[in-house]
Amino acid sequence: MARRRLAAFGIACLVAVIAAACVPPQSDRSPVPSSPTGALAVPRGAGGDLRILYWQAPSTLNPHLATGPKDTDAARLVLEPLASLGKDGQAVANALAAEIPTVANGGIAKDFTSVTWKLRHGVKWSDGTPFSADDVAFTYQYQCDPLTGASTFDRCDDVQSVVAQDTNTAVVTYRSPHPFVFQWGVGSQGSILQKDQYKGCVGAKAASCEADRKPIGTGPYKIRDFKGSDVVTYDMNETFRDPNKPFFKSVTFKGGGEPEAAARSVFQTGDVDYAWNLQVDANTLRTTATSSQIGSLVTVPGSSVERVELNFSNPAASLGDRRGEPDTKHPFFTDRSVRRALAMATNREAIAQRLYGDGVFGKSTCNLIAAPEAMSSPNTTSFDVCKFDLAAANAELERAGWVKGADGVRAKGGVKLAVLFQTNVNARRENAQLILKKDWESVGFQVELRSEPFSTFFLSSSPGGANRFWADAQMYADGGDPDPTAYLAESWTTGQIASKANNWLLGNRGRYSSKDFDGLVAQLRSETDPAKRADIARQANDLLVQDVAVIPLVQRAAVTSGVAKSLRGVDPSPWDSEMYNVADWRK
Repeated sequence: MARRRLAAFGIACLVAVIAAACVPPQSDRSPVPSSPTGALAVPRGAGGDLRILYWQAPSTLNPHLATGPKDTDAARLVLEPLASLGKDGQAVANALAAEIPTVANGGIAKDFTSVTWKLRHGVKWSDGTPFSADDVAFTYQYQCDPLTGASTFDRCDDVQSVVAQDTNTAVVTYRSPHPFVFQWGVGSQGSILQKDQYKGCVGAKAASCEADRKPIGTGPYKIRDFKGSDVVTYDMNETFRDPNKPFFKSVTFKGGGEPEAAARSVFQTGDVDYAWNLQVDANTLRTTATSSQIGSLVTVPGSSVERVELNFSNPAASLGDRRGEPDTKHPFFTDRSVRRALAMATNREAIAQRLYGDGVFGKSTCNLIAAPEAMSSPNTTSFDVCKFDLAAANAELERAGWVKGADGVRAKGGVKLAVLFQTNVNARRENAQLILKKDWESVGFQVELRSEPFSTFFLSSSPGGANRFWADAQMYADGGDPDPTAYLAESWTTGQIASKANNWLLGNRGRYSSKDFDGLVAQLRSETDPAKRADIARQANDLLVQDVAVIPLVQRAAVTSGVAKSLRGVDPSPWDSEMYNVADWRK
């Protein structure tokens, strides 16, 4: 599931921010090959047409009104943020900022309440007008006006202001110390809009803005034509700041079709150079890619973790209006031994290998913070609740007094271990349910499976949805930004428990509550020392896993795309648009 998260900056990079080591060289990551004399091998625009295929077609080219990567990626060829987020979660100065702000270079206030962005000089919009800090300040006004209805509105949380200090300096100020300093203006949800084009589209006027079909940008390409829910064609932006880029003269960004057809186009027929999100059978995809002479499969693990969430409230229909309320107690998941046994009877390796292609679409994990890799706890590999052990699960239940009846289902005090296990309609998840059901039932649980249509599973109004959680266990995927503060806080702190009073809209759907966990998150919100923050985050992860607040299963791939072997410079990031460095792509 793609839940909105506060933008944040990787802990790994926060270390570098303070040490001033996070400012990358100002040369680009993938320079155009040069001749021995240093002259460019090929001029800008010599590469012909770049062919990109997304089997979900873009419906808008305004990333602040996007409904998914199909929109944000199509827009990223034109619109740029202040900085990008690279594969390691660190900020990359390949966009509008001249450098990455740090404490050492004065860009980040020592109390983490403000960030000063030094902008590149001489940047022009594709219409030839100059880009300035006024455009940055305006984008904040547009994005953070509630009436605009921006899909990136959560990036405005705790941001007090964004102002133009001078033509080439923009200052982002937070209402309180903000260790995850790059919340606003960075990555796929940080694109800067041209003030002159969008000044009449703020607030309620944003709903009918013609500029969304052809935004003027500072990126390597400009829009020639956009046929909604079909195709976008681009021309090289002659005003792009790097005289040696882009390599391609034009781009065709085709939308629609099916993943299977997209895979054939990049691996067999060669009709496209880049095919996005190839969600086809893992074994078929691996075989097709391995045997291809013209295409390669690129996979990048992300932060999204498939998990089984346990309900700490009572979902019984007999409770009426009190059903699922946080002050009710689950009849058996309040017993930690039951939760531990369920975790030990969970075969995540089998799920990863059989259903996720053992690395193609995901790999097994027992961490809720699975990325960046430096943030992933090494401790969970030794936890007994992370090891598939049916004998240990049986022993745990026996010790706790849960006894098997003639029907094979364990009970205690008249309460049976009867689990209603729900997820959304999805072949991979429904097959995972079957694997889990078999093993859980072998140790004495009775498991009933339920699937809810995806269109309603994440609606707070749905009785069979994830928010109300009127079941005992449920499965979906979620993840956070490089800094996990918002992810941890929204998902498991007591203050974020979903209930009828808040229309089931808050993120702690399992109604989990732990003073120790709340304390760790409180520390994470105020601690500015990067090493201590990393340690606190790992402690929080380990507490959730050991307490079996949730059962992690698989770290999902953020990128599973096909790339023509002739295409160079592609380096997709799990934290940003797959198009974040499209200016570097070449043949």
